[in-house]
Formats: sequence, structure tokens, C-alpha cells
Amino acid sequence: MKLKISIYSSLFLVIVVFILLITNLKAPYNFPTDSIYTINKGVGLNSLSDDLFRKNIVKSPLMFKVFSVIFGGTKGIIAGDYFLKEGQNTISIANRISNGEYNLKPVKITIPEGFNIFEISKHFSINFKNIDKNVFEKSAALYEGYLFPDTYFFLPNASAEDIIKTMKENFDIRIKTIENEINNFNKPLEDIIKMASIIEKEARTAETRRIIAGILWKRLEIGMPLQIDASFSYINGKTTVNLTLDDLKIDSPYNSYLYKGLPPTPISNPGLDSIVATITPIKTNYLYFLTDNDGNMHYSITHDEHLLNKQKYLK
Repeated sequence: MKLKISIYSSLFLVIVVFILLITNLKAPYNFPTDSIYTINKGVGLNSLSDDLFRKNIVKSPLMFKVFSVIFGGTKGIIAGDYFLKEGQNTISIANRISNGEYNLKPVKITIPEGFNIFEISKHFSINFKNIDKNVFEKSAALYEGYLFPDTYFFLPNASAEDIIKTMKENFDIRIKTIENEINNFNKPLEDIIKMASIIEKEARTAETRRIIAGILWKRLEIGMPLQIDASFSYINGKTTVNLTLDDLKIDSPYNSYLYKGLPPTPISNPGLDSIVATITPIKTNYLYFLTDNDGNMHYSITHDEHLLNKQKYLK
């Protein structure tokens, strides 16, 4: 009789363990995919298992603790940032944390030429779950124009400060390659980058960039307002086709129709081609330019000619 009870008890135990294993072979509902979970040094197994359960990373705190001991032995918990790409069961999570499998693979991200800090911050906040758009904007505010547009590889746990530092260092490296040309142009780098940030938004080919650079430097020399539409994307997000007469009256230091000189800061982050075009302007008799609906550039010497071009090409 006792033997039968023992057999039934053992069978019952096996069934219970089997059910627990099956239950924990599935990821929890609402598993936080594409997120980073940070384990601080010195955290205890009990508090960690409870926290993982609260955050829907494990289904059973008890099972997590059991398998952590099985997989980790006396090593204990390995602290660090764990990238949770997709749902994993409790057993897999226990194995990863016991062996320090962070799964932090670099993420490829491309920042196009001409993006400003608002566009860059939005781009990173979409692709990196731990990047807050507003925090990034505040950290990047001092570096507008100096965050080099390029293709980067960042770990998923990269901070805003890490990203900004890398992009600024890339700018310093790239700008070093044209240092002699910049020095020969005999204008402050600050002014060059401000102008290049405008050129980047106003033109697309090397020749048109150099011609427009010549026109805009000339406007500055004769005390004429720059009168560029590109800066409004920095004021209210509008482009040329959406601008109204009321927009042109907005009292902002970035409104180059109201205020003479260069804007207070760059309005975008220019690529090397636009910076080179800025310091190698083509001198012409032109004082005005516009881009038609097909992206073609049209130049004029007088304001009257410019108005005729508007009537002809901007329909």
C-alpha cells in the first residue's frame, strides 16, 4: 500500500513539474520586446525575480530562481544591460542572466544630410527605445550643425550623450580633411557651418550649391537680408510651398526676411559636400534664385527678374 502511495506521489510530482515546465516554456503575455532591462550590481535574487515578474519578463519568480541556481551555480547574478529583442520564456531568461548573455548587437542607423537636431532626435527615439526625444534635443542643442550626417552603428543601450559625442567626433575628423581650405577662406568656422547648413537645405548638386553660396555670401557683404525659406523649417516646420505672407512676418531671429546676417545657429547638420561648396563659392552677377516644382534652379540679377521667374516657374 505504501509503495502504491509512493508511486502515486512521485507521479503527481512529475506531473506538477512537467506542467510548470510547459507553462514556463512560453514567454509572458505583454513581454517587453525591443527593450533593455538593466540589472544593477549587488541586486539580490529575490528582488530581481520579483521585479522581472512585475515587468512581464518572467512568468514565475520561483521558477526563475530555481533555474538561475541550476544554470549559474555559485556565480550569482551577472549585472548589466540585457537587450530583450523578442519574447523569451522564464528558463531562457534565467540562463541568459546567469551567463551574462546581453545580446547587445549594434544597430545600424543612417542620419541624412540636412537633418536638424529635432529630426535626428526623432529618428533615434524611434530606433532606440531607451532614447527620449526631448532629452536628446536638449543634449544636442549646443551641437546643431556639428553632428555629422553619416551611417552609424550603435549598441541598443547607447545613451543620448554617447550618440552625440560620437557624431561630434565624426564631424571633427571630417572637418580636419578640409582644414587648409577652411583657413584659406578666411571666415570663422562658426559662420561657415551656419552658411553650409543653409546651402544643404537650399540646393542638391555641387554646382548649384556653389552658385547659391556665392549669392548668399554676396547678400551678406552688401547688407542685404538672406531671405531664405529654409530657415522656416526651423521656426515652424514649414517648407517653401507651405509658407504664407504671415509666416514671413514671424518675429524670430531665424527669420532671414526680418533679420539681417546669419541665423543664431546652424539650421541643419550639413554634409561635407555642402561645407566644401560654402568655402568654394562661384561668383556670379546673380542676386536671386528659386527652385521650381521639378527641382530645377533658376537665377536672376534683379528683383523684377526674380518676380517674373516666380510667375513663370512657381505655378
